[in-house]
Amino acid sequence: MAASAIKKLTSTSTTPAPAAKVAQKPAANGKINSASDSKQSRVIAMLQAPAGATIAGMMKATGWQQHSVRGFLAGVVRKRLKLRLASEKVDGNRMYRIASVGKAKSERRRSKTRSR
Repeated sequence: MAASAIKKLTSTSTTPAPAAKVAQKPAANGKINSASDSKQSRVIAMLQAPAGATIAGMMKATGWQQHSVRGFLAGVVRKRLKLRLASEKVDGNRMYRIASVGKAKSERRRSKTRSR
């Protein structure tokens, strides 16, 4: 009885679980959401506009909280994508925009006197 119980436990525990399928849900217009329709791509499109975007506007477009938007700007836009992010106050609101596409400040060539 003990041997059959051990055999039963080992045979059921080593059976791989079926892989979960990721189902894509259609959007309100009936189309399946693609990567170009993601929250991140919406924020980057807002930042590429000449006027830029506010934190509040990005929060409204994505449903993220303020700390999540700031984390996205610092972690993804600045560090991972290496985009220069400019910010300025316009009428009391801080506007963020992508200043230029190119190397980030940390990757620019430093002068020989500072390189150690």
